[in-house]
Amino acid sequence: MLLRDMLETAYWGRGLSPREMQRVQASCLERVVPARQPIVRCGEQAQHWVGLISGLGCMSVGHADGRQTALLGVASGAWFGEGTLIKRGHWQYEATALRECRVALMPRACFEWLRETSIPFNHYLQHLMGARMGSFIAQLCQDRLLDYTERVARSIASLYSPELYPEPGPYLDLLQTELGLLAGVSRQRANLALNTLEQAGLLRRERRGIQVLALDGLRRYASPRAPKP
Repeated sequence: MLLRDMLETAYWGRGLSPREMQRVQASCLERVVPARQPIVRCGEQAQHWVGLISGLGCMSVGHADGRQTALLGVASGAWFGEGTLIKRGHWQYEATALRECRVALMPRACFEWLRETSIPFNHYLQHLMGARMGSFIAQLCQDRLLDYTERVARSIASLYSPELYPEPGPYLDLLQTELGLLAGVSRQRANLALNTLEQAGLLRRERRGIQVLALDGLRRYASPRAPKP
């Protein structure tokens, strides 16, 4: 997908006028980030709203002793950093490319211009930030209440949040190692969890990736209060 196509098909892009979209396209930049390299660095001043044209990333926070914990997966079509930009703050987390990523960068000046002139864009930001907060609350519940299979189910289901990711389709190009990082479990436990979820008829493992067969079932499986299949 080209940068122009991503901008035009984004949920927020569909609400812009032709003049607004023309200015956005002229302002946005594209950057390639190699696998295992930072998309944004914790502590740096936020200068762009960041979108993922292709690839897979992960937001995480770390400790001085080297330990890290994943906060949220970043799939193709996702945008992040709006809260930090609005606060004119520094990144409070690291966003890392799990595989090579093509990244869209909207400069702060363009982002603020849209906030000042576009009501649909502001409505989108409100929905996005609400969805982000809900995702972080679910992550907190996951860390305290869910076992490793439920964590994996939730991590897969979270990639289907319509506010965060635009219609990824039933097939996820997602390796076990990447899934383990997103769920905060080892690759071995991710493998065991996938076995359990496959036996429950919720997904099918492919040579490279996962075919989601029952999204609602995955969401119920990731709920501490829901009965398991």
